[in-house]
Amino acid sequence: MKAHTSETQSTITPEKALEFLKEGNQRFVGNLKANRDLLEQVNATREGQWPFAVVLSCIDSRTSAELIFDQGLGDVFSIRIAGNFVNQDILGSMEFGCNVAGSKLVVVLGHTKCGALKGGLDAAKIEGMGMDNLNHLIDHFDPIIKTIINDGEERSSANLELLERLNQHNVKNAIDDIRKQSSTLRRLEEEGKIKIVGANYDVETGVVTWL
Repeated sequence: MKAHTSETQSTITPEKALEFLKEGNQRFVGNLKANRDLLEQVNATREGQWPFAVVLSCIDSRTSAELIFDQGLGDVFSIRIAGNFVNQDILGSMEFGCNVAGSKLVVVLGHTKCGALKGGLDAAKIEGMGMDNLNHLIDHFDPIIKTIINDGEERSSANLELLERLNQHNVKNAIDDIRKQSSTLRRLEEEGKIKIVGANYDVETGVVTWL
């Protein structure tokens, strides 16, 4: 497996980029890692990079995109933030990845048992711990929680069904935000130059489910 070049990147369609990630996750789950010479890839990418995908994932230490999709150096732009949501800086990074550097796919990757989402459900408890910036982060999920929670349902990270429902809706909300807040990415998608898709990583099995 060699690093991508400008020529190989130009031949990749959004559909093929998605297939690369699906095949990579199958290798990961099957413990069949592709044979790569990473030092050779360092040398091959010293003059530039031509990733085929942009992956937004959580900072969770179990969800490294390069590992769970079995990709090498120069293959993907990896953007990470607790709770895999978007803001203006992340959108700018995505625009760079796709409109400047030529990536063909944007993936919003959520995952099971997400600590940031647990914090959102347990916000009252977290806010009492006096961590101003963490409080700001988990407040991001409050509007989604209020939309999806049922009357009388327990708002708690112990409510595993609600936690997973929040995970799924959070991914979809991030995709909606990308399309609404970035005219650049929306245009590229409308022109068929990129795909914007959601996925969910299961921390117990290693399997990525495409939403």
